[in-house]
Amino acid sequence: MLKKFFKDIKSEDGQGMVEYGLIIALIAIVVIAALIILGPKIANMFNTTSNNIPA
Repeated sequence: MLKKFFKDIKSEDGQGMVEYGLIIALIAIVVIAALIILGPKIANMFNTTSNNIPA
């Protein structure tokens, strides 16, 4: 019975999915931060371009 208990504690099932979830969360945070930082600059670039196009 004690062996089964320790075997259950050492079980690593599902560890891979948790790691993938953490990687996806980190990527999402980086993308959101990049959009927050670069968003106004990109919007300004598009606005400048659209204003300079002759009508």
